[in-house]
Amino acid sequence: MFLVSLIVTLGIIGVRQTKGLKVFELAAYDHLVRLSIPQKPDDRILIVGISESDIQKHQRWPLSDQIIAELLQQLQQHHPLVIGLDVYRDLPQGAGHQKLIEQLQAKNIIVISKGEQMESDAIAAPPDVSPEQIGFSDLIVDIDNVIRRNLLYVESPFGQDKFYSLALRVSLKYLSDHNISFQATPNALKLGSASLTPLTPNVGGYRLDASESAGWQILLRYRSPQSVARQVSLTEVLENKIDPNWVKGRIVLIGYTAPSVKDVFATPYSAMQETNYLMSGVEIHAQMVSQIISIALDGQPQISILPDWVEWLWLWFWSLLGGLLIWQYNRPSYAITTLFVAIFSLWVICFILFNQSIWLSGVPATLGIVSTGAIILGRKAYYNQYHDSLTNLPNRRSFLKEIRLIKKINPYTSRHLVAVLFLNLDRFKMINEGLSRQAGDFLLVETANRLKKILKSNEKMARVGGDEFAIWLSTVKNIDEITHLANLLQEQLRQPLKWCGQDIYSSVSIGIALERIDSLFKSEELLRHAHIAMYRAKDKGKDRYEMFSPVMKSQAETRWQLEASLRKAIQQQEFQLYYQPIISLITHKIVGFEALIRWPCSEKGFISPGQFIPIAEETGLIVPLGEWILKEACFQMKQWHEQFPRNPPLLMSVNLSSRQFNQPDLLVQQIQNILKEVVDEKQRNSLKLEITESVMFNNVEGAIQLLHRLKALGLRISIDDFGTGYSNLSYLHRFPIDTLKVDQSFVRRMHEEDDNNKYAQIVQTVVTLGHNLGLEVIAEGIETEAQMKTLLAFNCEFGQGYFFAKPLPASEATALLQQDPQW
Repeated sequence: MFLVSLIVTLGIIGVRQTKGLKVFELAAYDHLVRLSIPQKPDDRILIVGISESDIQKHQRWPLSDQIIAELLQQLQQHHPLVIGLDVYRDLPQGAGHQKLIEQLQAKNIIVISKGEQMESDAIAAPPDVSPEQIGFSDLIVDIDNVIRRNLLYVESPFGQDKFYSLALRVSLKYLSDHNISFQATPNALKLGSASLTPLTPNVGGYRLDASESAGWQILLRYRSPQSVARQVSLTEVLENKIDPNWVKGRIVLIGYTAPSVKDVFATPYSAMQETNYLMSGVEIHAQMVSQIISIALDGQPQISILPDWVEWLWLWFWSLLGGLLIWQYNRPSYAITTLFVAIFSLWVICFILFNQSIWLSGVPATLGIVSTGAIILGRKAYYNQYHDSLTNLPNRRSFLKEIRLIKKINPYTSRHLVAVLFLNLDRFKMINEGLSRQAGDFLLVETANRLKKILKSNEKMARVGGDEFAIWLSTVKNIDEITHLANLLQEQLRQPLKWCGQDIYSSVSIGIALERIDSLFKSEELLRHAHIAMYRAKDKGKDRYEMFSPVMKSQAETRWQLEASLRKAIQQQEFQLYYQPIISLITHKIVGFEALIRWPCSEKGFISPGQFIPIAEETGLIVPLGEWILKEACFQMKQWHEQFPRNPPLLMSVNLSSRQFNQPDLLVQQIQNILKEVVDEKQRNSLKLEITESVMFNNVEGAIQLLHRLKALGLRISIDDFGTGYSNLSYLHRFPIDTLKVDQSFVRRMHEEDDNNKYAQIVQTVVTLGHNLGLEVIAEGIETEAQMKTLLAFNCEFGQGYFFAKPLPASEATALLQQDPQW
């Protein structure tokens, strides 16, 4: 970071020294001038402008000496302190030359000349005028023809004489009457207590050649873009239409303001003005005079430029800041936004400093921010391609790249073993969703830190997925070495972590894949095999490791193919609903059905729910599939209610998955839409939703809230597979449920010959519990008459199972209802 910012700083300094940034810095300077608050017109100055109408009235240009003499005579009647004549008069012009010479003898008049006599374009002052009353006009323009500098005086080649500008001569004449002393030295110009320092070559944003920096110059502070002082026309003065107080004791500057004379110049304001974008020479001289007398009398500071070393530190600071800001944020949008904020802040600081009379150019610093930021952003983009932003571990791409290098580093003839361990954090999703995402991130970071401490320097690791890590062992001597490491990892990662005063317990499932380095070696395959083995470890109960075998690959491929077929089947609606009758054990007649999904696959034939339901749960496909099941079951219930009206009407039970239950808002919205579309208000009490015991007790408070929302829709609720989970019976009475459903595993084993027939006792206990809570009880899995009679003896109201009927297609279930059987 520091090195990058330093290199960028040195590079920008080099470009700046060669004037590569001069145009941009001058444009930025002009922008700061335009943003500055204009000052009110300087009432110490009066401009007498010779306008187009004045020239037309007198029908000549240049104006005659007679007119200029009359103008001076008229002004002198009002006692000005000093008159600056910004009109060249080296040669007589028409009548009145002698009268003009007489007027110019007045001690308070300063006349203008241009250049020195030996120069080809020099214009001398009028004859017989004292040298102390002559000031040269040498308005300095930059490479873009804009006037930004105030040239105060130049020295003769031998340093014996000093030639003062018109603006300085006029100012000194005015200041002398205010007892302001003047002293000019090579390094400073003193006006009373004020001290001015000159512009020097190659300082700050002004990179001047030696020829450009000749003489004693300062930066010109423009008072305002238009009204630097009160302005009247020549005609108004000659016709005595001005207030004498505008002249008395003040500075009067006379000059052409008519555009046709072409004594006009570009200023920093010109770029943003559509009309009158040029300023006359006399107005610019007024700007200069106002600046000089304001420095001497008002204490106004001159615009100063800081030394190079200060600007270099300034540039390096912003270059470093640009890199730090980009490095701090992982999301490019945040980083770039912050960069823009930094650039805006930079220019605000530059503007504040400029208003404090310090010009500190923002162009190099902006370039430094952007350049360093771009380099760091590119570096981060490259880094992030191969690293995880949360843990700073190598990512999957980097991990595979490292493994591919094995072929280049190790010859195929060595055929030594390499291994990959694929780790998946158990219960990560529960922690991430149950505690918070921050807790999940904390677990990932701490797991990465623990792995770093456990592994040796030659054992590479990476984060290859959301809650997945991989470890690569480049040289494996024997399998015991790998299993020892796997056991060590599991032991260390079982240790609890403290987060916000709470213990977080997790474990890890590990898949291990081994491969020999040869010409057929593929790094992707090795990682994939370890991934497959990890899934086998999770299927076998988690918190364990499994070694990869070819059989796993075949099973994994079968599973992936089944997932692809499942997605296709949902799109093409290949599924069917089967309906298993629910029987009243009292009347032995059908009182309802349970809707069960079946998949007659067009490619593989009939596929058991036990095969595809877990995949649908894992992938989230159970959500759209569950919505379809509920909708189809409601359509069928409505049809049977119309075809077989009963009192009470036939019930329809539909199972809800854990995925659906864990998305309560989506589930309620889906059910509301289906009820609105399909089910009448009176039929809603015939629809029963079955939720497994384990799902409900996984998040008790959330389950209670959701069940109340479902009950509010007029539905019935049933706890499925009751007795197989880990129910806290103290919570059971809080659930707004209607039915307990005894799991078939207990029903089928009621007549086993064991001690005290414990399964029968479990079933009887569940039935009694349900009745005590005012609930109906359904026993599933009834396969024999003996089981039915036992349940009847326990006062169980309802049952279902193969003893009555297996799950049937809608057509066969309809035919069964038409028969109205009694068992």
